[in-house]
Amino acid sequence: MSHILIVEDEQDVVAMLQFMLEKDGHSVSTAANGVQALAILGVQPPNPEATLPALILMDIMMPELNGQETCLRLAGSPRTKAVPIIVLSGRCETRGALTKMPNVVAFLTKPFDPKKIRDILAKTLPR
Repeated sequence: MSHILIVEDEQDVVAMLQFMLEKDGHSVSTAANGVQALAILGVQPPNPEATLPALILMDIMMPELNGQETCLRLAGSPRTKAVPIIVLSGRCETRGALTKMPNVVAFLTKPFDPKKIRDILAKTLPR
């Protein structure tokens, strides 16, 4: 299956998503904030050897570097601009700005239905 990066600071959400995705056969890596995600993805600091995931699940409200700014940096990087992102948020206010970004394929409000994530993954990930 595919490799997915979860960028989320709430450990309960990370554990649930990781369990679900691994049960479905995906490999998973995690980051607790945007700074960690950018490092894992080889954006900041630059690392062309870093392995890119097939998709990113990203929270918006995180410490150090929030999800909205992280999405902007990923969209602006030639390295990561094509990696699809599913945004997870407890707040709807940012939906408009984020869904206009070319790399954001979906916006789900917390609490979310795991079936919706699976449906989006089925439509987005390569077979």
